Amino acid sequence: MLEAYDPAWPSLFEALADGIRSVADPEWVIEHIGSTAVPGMRAKPVIDLAIRVRDHDDFERHRPALEDAGWVVGSSVTTHPVIVRESDGIRSAIAHFFTAAEWETVNQRILRDWLRENPADAARYAHAKCDAVAAAARGSSSYNAAKTPVIQELVDAARRARGLPSVPVSDKRLAERE
Repeated sequence: MLEAYDPAWPSLFEALADGIRSVADPEWVIEHIGSTAVPGMRAKPVIDLAIRVRDHDDFERHRPALEDAGWVVGSSVTTHPVIVRESDGIRSAIAHFFTAAEWETVNQRILRDWLRENPADAARYAHAKCDAVAAAARGSSSYNAAKTPVIQELVDAARRARGLPSVPVSDKRLAERE
C-alpha cells in the first residue's frame, strides 16, 4: 500500500496540473499536496492536487471539461469538491478544489508545509501511516481513521504556529472514517 518516495512524483504532479489547466482555467493555482509532495515520505502512489478556484461556481463551470478529460466526481470528502483520476481501476490522482477565500487556511496545504519544514513530525507521520496500514490489514480500523489522530495533532501545531485556531481535519463521510 505505501511505497518508498518516488522522485518522479513531482513530475507526475506537473503533468496532471498542466492537463487540468489545458482543459479548464489556465489561471488556476495548482499545488502538489499530500504525502507524495513531501520529499522522502513513504506514500500511496496517488498524486493529490490542491486547486484554487474563485468560488464553487468556477469549479462547476469547468467540471464538464474535466470529466471529458477523464476526471470523475467521486469521493467521500464532504467539505469541498473533489475529482479523481483512475488508471486500470486504480486511483492515481485526486484533485481538491478550494475557493480563493479559504485558500490560505486549507489544512492540506498547511500540513504539507509543516511536514516539509519539520523532519521529526514528518517521521512521526510516516510512522503513523505505517501503523494505519497495519490497523487496516487487521481490520481494526480504516487506513484514514487510524492516521487521523496524528494528522489532527500535526495540523493543530502547524495552525497554532500560523496563529490559526484548531479545526477538525476529518472531511470524510462517517462510513469512510470507520
